[in-house]
Amino acid sequence: MEIAGSIALVTGANRGLGRVLATALLDRGAKTVYAAARNPESITDPRLTPVRLDVTDPASVAAAAELAADATLVVNNAGVGSNGSLLTAPDLDAARKVLETNFFGPVNVSRAFAPILGRNGGGALVNVLSVLSWLAPPVTADYSAAKAAAWSFTNSARWELRGQGTLVVGVHVGYMDTDMAAHVEGPKVAPEDLARQVLDAVENGQEEVLGDELSRGVKAGLAGPVAAFER
Repeated sequence: MEIAGSIALVTGANRGLGRVLATALLDRGAKTVYAAARNPESITDPRLTPVRLDVTDPASVAAAAELAADATLVVNNAGVGSNGSLLTAPDLDAARKVLETNFFGPVNVSRAFAPILGRNGGGALVNVLSVLSWLAPPVTADYSAAKAAAWSFTNSARWELRGQGTLVVGVHVGYMDTDMAAHVEGPKVAPEDLARQVLDAVENGQEEVLGDELSRGVKAGLAGPVAAFER
């Protein structure tokens, strides 16, 4: 699909990759960009249309879908970071929050907007996933589980929505140079670079983005022995 003239909604658009994607959409000629966040007052770019959205709250999602009923492109970007091991955590309350936001959040938004995209000609649905959809070290066990589930959902949504002409794009990447990964030492992808790859994929009809060398290597190794992923 063409970005120029499109009407996009980006969740988690107040910071990190979401904010960069919202700006990049405008730079490519999107007609309207709905910038969704729990606190819409945090959206400061006057070119964006702020939308209050908590992806874990079905009523909030329904209200956003009513407001953005002209959308032709939806980007599920909102997410929270990991709380660690599922075996040693004192309870599973934090893990449930990770799952509610990183898995059920995209499901909620996609359920609300899939019919809208269909009515508006098909368009595209983008789910920002992670290399941790495939890697599951104990320190990110809850986050990895949520992203693995979101990857599976992305695959089924792609299959289900293809008939209405909706392109479904799954985006995998390792660490990005954003606040969420500020504590991490090592190579990081610039969010501007990943945003470019994502929007190129949308325009070229590409169903998957492997945003860095790590993601490409891990995806290529999925057919190998399980122990290789621990190394």
